[in-house]
Parts: sequence; structure tokens; C-alpha cells
Amino acid sequence: MFTVPDLRPGTLDSLLALSDDLVKSNIFIEGVSHKIRRQIEDLERAGGVEPGTLTVDGVPVDSYLTRFVWDEGKYPVNAPLKETVASIQSQVAKIEDDMKVRVAEYGNVKSQLGAINRKQTGSLAVRDLSNLIKPEDMVTSEHLVTLLSIVPKYSQKDWLSSYESLDTFVVPRSSKKLYEDNEYALYTVTLFAKVVDNFKVHAREKGFQIHDFEYSPEA
Repeated sequence: MFTVPDLRPGTLDSLLALSDDLVKSNIFIEGVSHKIRRQIEDLERAGGVEPGTLTVDGVPVDSYLTRFVWDEGKYPVNAPLKETVASIQSQVAKIEDDMKVRVAEYGNVKSQLGAINRKQTGSLAVRDLSNLIKPEDMVTSEHLVTLLSIVPKYSQKDWLSSYESLDTFVVPRSSKKLYEDNEYALYTVTLFAKVVDNFKVHAREKGFQIHDFEYSPEA
């Protein structure tokens, strides 16, 4: 059992009217409680933790109920019952709104983290290439430039046999493989800067993804 102070019951008519409101309030508050419980359990599972027994301020629910103390600061005992019920429902509605905001924020952060992880550890088609490139891999001068080519793993022979013929101003034997994953291989190719656009068009027609890359030591 837990103790509840003597509240202002009001008239019989007001109590009868309030009884209908209490049914709706109970359904709403119980629904919010279940949403919070499910959200906590989902987060625990996402973190690799088996959902445990829920607590209130670190105290088991049954213990919390037996030690329950009415908060007269929030809910004055001399206030009409209708106001008290409305105040409790308003507090629960605010908790639900706060939960929705936090769930949305969590989803955004999780999505951003996933994008970062894909850039760092995903396939060459989506990941950040900067940590795979060394200064000596890139040739940059007044006339020459080095591009990066992402080649499907099964098309490497095709790339090596054809890249020099994609434009007449490609430097012979300039392509070097820098990295390979389960799907793609990363190659360099050096050519005259004036034919970059033309080379990209011909390379993409053969299924090679061409990227400009400017090496930065801070990358």
C-alpha cells in the first residue's frame, strides 16, 4: 500500500464528471509508460544489453510504490481534483514530447554515426579515400594531374589493359593499385590536365568511377 493525502473531492456531480476523465487519463498515462518501457528496452538491446527490471530513480518499482510520497509542491492537496488530474496529465504529455525529441535526436546521431562508419570502413564506392593516399601516390604539376579510379574487382584486368587508351595524353604505365576490398580496387592514373574531362567520360562509359583528389597532410 502507498499513502495518498486527503484531497478535495468536490461535489458529487464533479466527481461523476471526473470519473469519465480519469478513464481517458489512465489509458493515456499507461500508454506513455509502455512507450517509455519499450524505448528503454530497445536501447538496451541496441547496446548489446539484455533488458533488465525497470526502476524509478534507481529504486525497484514495488519498493518505490511502498515508499511513495505525494509531491505537494507539484500537486497541492487543496487544489480541486480536476486541476490535479489535468496537471498530472500535462506532466505526462510533456514527458512524452521530451521522449519523442530525444528519440529523434538519437536517430539522427545514429544515422550520422553510420554514415561516418561507412566512410571509414565501407566499400571504396562510399568510404573516405583520404586515409588510403600517400603524398608520393599523387603527381601534380603545371601540366600533369593524378586521378583516382575505383574499379570493380572483377574488372581490374580490363582497367589495366585499357586505361592508357582512354585518351592519347595518359602517361603510360602510370596506374598503380593502392587498395582493394571485397568489391573494388583503388587505382591511380596520371595524365595531362587538359584531357581530364574527356578521360572521365570514357572511363565512366567502361564502368570505372573517377575521382579528383587533392592530397592534404591534415586529411
